Amino acid sequence: MADPRRFELDELVNRPGTYFNPQTEVLVVVDDSPDVDSEIFDMEDYEGADWVLISDETPVDEQARDDLIESFQSTNQPGVTSAVPADEDDVEEVDELEPDDEVEEL
Repeated sequence: MADPRRFELDELVNRPGTYFNPQTEVLVVVDDSPDVDSEIFDMEDYEGADWVLISDETPVDEQARDDLIESFQSTNQPGVTSAVPADEDDVEEVDELEPDDEVEEL
């Protein structure tokens, strides 16, 4: 069964939400609420353009973004196992005893 929280790029751009790519560390916010006057894009300069940069500013509330990320992290922790992982620093080395060359005879 596929993970319902994982999306390909071409899938997420059609679904509003906040997405994060852990490999590239890029956060994408898809918001379908803006209403931009379509007459602006009837001009010949924009014909065939897939995307138009409206602003270099990010219209995202940073505190709300950080809260969303923190909430996701707290609810999606990796599975905890009951086994304690072996740490090389914690392993006690056992010295092997070597026989003494001189043995006292009674």
